[in-house]
Amino acid sequence: MEFSLQHIVFLLLVMCTGLSAGLCFTWSNSITPGIGKLNDFGFLMSFQQMNRVILNPTFFIVFIGPFFLGIINLFILKNISSGLWWLLIVSVLIYFLGVILVTVFGNIPLNEILDKNNLETLNEIELRQLRDTFENKWNRLHLIRTVTSLISFITLIIITTQITK
Repeated sequence: MEFSLQHIVFLLLVMCTGLSAGLCFTWSNSITPGIGKLNDFGFLMSFQQMNRVILNPTFFIVFIGPFFLGIINLFILKNISSGLWWLLIVSVLIYFLGVILVTVFGNIPLNEILDKNNLETLNEIELRQLRDTFENKWNRLHLIRTVTSLISFITLIIITTQITK
């Protein structure tokens, strides 16, 4: 089988979406439940540090890449069957709405609230209040990201099985 630029760009879309879905799943399945068992200071400090470390080029490529690669693929794959093309639109739209927009307008503002605090100067009541402001909202929003990234990835797998026939 010969790989064209069209195949490579679609493969990158599938790969980045899968990595992003895996990242979201891992956070939902193990990271947030694990640090959720920590005391308020430990929980907030852990989240604060993870939020700072995750902001790196590799993360941005994997997390934002599926949206831009999806748009590119909509143009590159405009000649595939209309059903598959519409399925690709759905995949890109679901990822954009459920991952990108939820992150920008939900999770990032919560991360910024957390990041503005010097946790070592807060008393136990303030730590509890900050955690109450942050934890449940962040986890609910992240669940949306997890589900929508998985749906987007599954949709791309379905498209892959059809265009490789």
